[in-house]
Amino acid sequence: MLLQDLKSQWNAILDDIEATDRIAWIAFFDGRLHSLESNQLLLDFSDSEKFADGHDYRDVRIRKRVVLEAAIFRVTHEKITILPS
Repeated sequence: MLLQDLKSQWNAILDDIEATDRIAWIAFFDGRLHSLESNQLLLDFSDSEKFADGHDYRDVRIRKRVVLEAAIFRVTHEKITILPS
């Protein structure tokens, strides 16, 4: 799978997450798809971290990574691993 293919389905993936796990959706919705190599996805959250009163969701993202991986599989039928960011 190419990064641009995953980007084209990203909203459907986020919708899938929102329907099942609102906390995971909050943690991932502002992530940018940075790179996808060998089915390993790196997300970039630098934009959301620019705000002085921004929330730090790193711990939640680590715990909820499997939720995102499952949603990606349901939508794309591809097994993608989320790399720590």
